[in-house]
Amino acid sequence: VQLQASGGGLVQAGGSLRLSCAASGRTFSSYVMGWFRQVPGKEREFVAAVTWTGVSTYYADSVKGRFTISRDNAKNTVYLQMNSLKPDDTAVYYCAADATPARGLADPNSYDYWGQGTLVTVSS
Repeated sequence: VQLQASGGGLVQAGGSLRLSCAASGRTFSSYVMGWFRQVPGKEREFVAAVTWTGVSTYYADSVKGRFTISRDNAKNTVYLQMNSLKPDDTAVYYCAADATPARGLADPNSYDYWGQGTLVTVSS
C-alpha cells in the first residue's frame, strides 16, 4: 500500500489543523493506521492509532483530549484532527499502516508502510 500524507502547515498556538493520509490499494480496511511525528535529532514518536473499523482509537498522553484520529474506509483515508495546538506539537507528521500488529500500536517498528511526512509548525 502507498500512503500520501497532506494537510500540514503553519498555525498559531491554539489553532487547529487536520491532516489526511490517502492510501492506495483495495485492502485499506485490513490495516491498523497510525500517526507518528518526529523532530530533528529525536526518535519518531507515537501520536495516535485507529483499528480496522475505526471503533478503537489510541493516543499518546501528550495529545489526548486535543487530537482525534479517524478513518473512512470507503475513501481509503485516515485523518488526524489537531486542536489546541502547542509549539511542542511542531514536527513532521507521518502516517503508517500496520498489517499485523504484534509489537503494540505505539511501536513504529510494528508498522509496515509509511507516508512521506507532512510538516506541522506551531508558532507561539
